[in-house]
Amino acid sequence: MISSSDILHGKILIVDDKKANVLLLERMLRGASYVSIASTMDSGEVCELHCKNGYDLILLDLEMPGMDGFKVMESLKEIETEGYLPVLAVTAHPVHKLRALQGGARDFISKPFDLTEVLMRVHNMLEVRLLHEAARNHGKMLESLALKDPLTGLANRRLLADRMSMAIVHARRNKSIMAVVCLDLDGFKQINDTLGHGTGDALLKMVAGRLVATVREGDTVARVGGDEFTISLWQVSGTDYAAAVALKVIAAVSQPYGIEGHTVGITTSAGVGVYPVHGEDADTLMKSADLALYEAKRAGKNAYRISERTDVPAVACGQDGPPAFITPLPDASEKVKEDR
Repeated sequence: MISSSDILHGKILIVDDKKANVLLLERMLRGASYVSIASTMDSGEVCELHCKNGYDLILLDLEMPGMDGFKVMESLKEIETEGYLPVLAVTAHPVHKLRALQGGARDFISKPFDLTEVLMRVHNMLEVRLLHEAARNHGKMLESLALKDPLTGLANRRLLADRMSMAIVHARRNKSIMAVVCLDLDGFKQINDTLGHGTGDALLKMVAGRLVATVREGDTVARVGGDEFTISLWQVSGTDYAAAVALKVIAAVSQPYGIEGHTVGITTSAGVGVYPVHGEDADTLMKSADLALYEAKRAGKNAYRISERTDVPAVACGQDGPPAFITPLPDASEKVKEDR
């Protein structure tokens, strides 16, 4: 909901080559309690100023020497990529009004200025602009909620599936390798039961931060369940690299956490699947990694295992067949030993 205060605090830019017009418009607007008003008499500055300040309304005189208002609007279109120009055209010639609207202006005011008309059109333009921004921001928020885990801000299953599919297409086209690492925290239920869900949520967010810091910028870290995470590695040199990532992640997660006066310890188990050795599509690759994760859990946790699935010969990527092994790590300090 857009309030009167929001409208009065909208950012306004006055553009006119005549100082008397600038001062008159400023006086009108300040008299109506508008508080964020800037001005320029150089039409060539408008785009730069708008890029820097993001005005909600530009009062733009159409007839100026050098770069007139019509040329300014054409330049603004390169900035406002969504096609919404927050321009209120100012003109003394009725013939220019239609041309201004066709050029992208949202409305116009006439010279000589009529106070009531100016204030009404400014108010209406600002209200529409702010509503447009609110709707756009709401749409972005809904899009983010649809693709991100609300607790950790990581990718969710939907976004992970998209990223994995893209990585597989890239690997197939370039005859390269990508990998997926499935993770499950060891003993997370015990932390929730003993320290409460608030501590559990804080721990999940801290684990998420460590996972993101451990992998490359182009990789995707997702939260796919309560204490389950998945990492999609965009491109890897081979099975050994994916195994090294799993080992690095396990070591990072196992470091103690300070949460609300408690030192909390947790470890994680991991399963690794490598494209195309363990699957040529996202679903098959995930299943392979999940099975490897189960084997790591069954073997004692705080470990990783590489999938034994070899539907596609490893030689297709110039690699030896992936070994099936478990690499245990020392227990983290004060870690919770009970499984969930």
